[in-house]
Amino acid sequence: MGNIGTTELILIMCVIFLFFGAKKIPELAQGLGKGIREFRKASREIQDDVDTDTKKIDPKTPEQKG
Repeated sequence: MGNIGTTELILIMCVIFLFFGAKKIPELAQGLGKGIREFRKASREIQDDVDTDTKKIDPKTPEQKG
């Protein structure tokens, strides 16, 4: 298993154009972008919640412990 070459990439793009057509591709890309943004937002919120809960349990920062 190696890297995908230029020829394979062009072939994949042609197949995508055949299946979805030129009008659908921007809609698919927009939907993919929204999905990625929502995923990043949710993961940030979860990380913030974890950080907040950790501070509630142990209010001292690592610098203050030493």
